Amino acid sequence: MKLDVINLDGGSAGEVELDEALFGLEPRADILHRVVRWQRNKAQAGTHKVKSRSEVSYSTKKIYRQKGTGGARHGSRKAPIFRKGGIYKGPVVRSHAHDLPKKVRALGLKMALSDKARNGALVVIENVASEGKTKALAAQIAKLGWKRALIIDGADVNESFAKAARNIEGLDILPTIGANVYDILKRDTLVITKAGVEALEARLK
Repeated sequence: MKLDVINLDGGSAGEVELDEALFGLEPRADILHRVVRWQRNKAQAGTHKVKSRSEVSYSTKKIYRQKGTGGARHGSRKAPIFRKGGIYKGPVVRSHAHDLPKKVRALGLKMALSDKARNGALVVIENVASEGKTKALAAQIAKLGWKRALIIDGADVNESFAKAARNIEGLDILPTIGANVYDILKRDTLVITKAGVEALEARLK
């Protein structure tokens, strides 16, 4: 499939041929859901923690005699039923990550790219060469109508462009290796440089 290439000023910069295997697939919600869930679970800190019976600070002395009280036969104030006792089966520090086959992850990325292309939310740009001024870049972005956009550059992000873009609300920029399903889907517009298209095709073939 062919797509028009523009530059930051909005002018035409020719055409680019996009690989159907990357940008022409039929998106599947179940695959996209699996990949996004894998990403978010992997990013979850899992640092929640409570103290169990063996960790609370309290005397280990038997609280009252075993027989003759008419009450339950307790031996420790650390028991979960007592105030300030340990928590029973509470959350512990752990990883929420789970495995997902590489082929499914790659397929999810292809489908995310295809979804943007299918919905007309994919833009190919010649390059992101910039003078490094946020005000000038913000004016160009506003003229192009990108309110919530993700820009994917080549192997390395243009340093001056990244510096100018980092304070513009709703604009993210990633190198090709950082392209992922979650970030692509959560933005309204996906912008890829020509170098980024070539790098993505090399990465996913």
